Amino acid sequence: MSQPNRDRFDDVPRSSGRVGAHRAEAPGMNGWIVLLWSFVAALVLIIAGIFGALVVMDRISLFPEAQPSATPTPEETGVVDTAVSVMILNGTPDEGLDERMRDTLINNGWTADKVFATPSDTQDFAATTVYYVADEDELAAIGLARVLGGAAVQQSDFYVSLNDTGATQLTVVIGLDRSTSAPETPDETPAS
Repeated sequence: MSQPNRDRFDDVPRSSGRVGAHRAEAPGMNGWIVLLWSFVAALVLIIAGIFGALVVMDRISLFPEAQPSATPTPEETGVVDTAVSVMILNGTPDEGLDERMRDTLINNGWTADKVFATPSDTQDFAATTVYYVADEDELAAIGLARVLGGAAVQQSDFYVSLNDTGATQLTVVIGLDRSTSAPETPDETPAS
């Protein structure tokens, strides 16, 4: 058998300890730190997965569109016009409500010859309502409703036949909401 040729590495002394970096212990890495970093990495991946799923399902938006600012609609306060004639109909079983409301209007500036009060044919009108005919009378109707302490306002020509003066006239129908002896089931039909 032939002998290999000698080279300079044959003269290096042999050591008795371990040789090579792969056998060295990692400095500062013990089991608890590895476990902690594994837990943090898993938590980050879970949160990223939930966030990504919410984005895909459109539950959240990364870049929400700017919403136009909602401008509040001003509420009409109406105009108190004491020159307008007012017909008051008592649509409740309580006697005298129409006269009391007439006195309220006279105390608020209406003249006695502009306010007419009478009982209605029906006694189960649901809610006190101010009726007006023409569009230009709406603000006067809203103002009258405010003077009465709040009432519904509605445009209708149902009560035009009650106006024999030809001038602008608002009609107030007193409803069971102002009554002290209201029946069990109010009727929703207009009072006459």
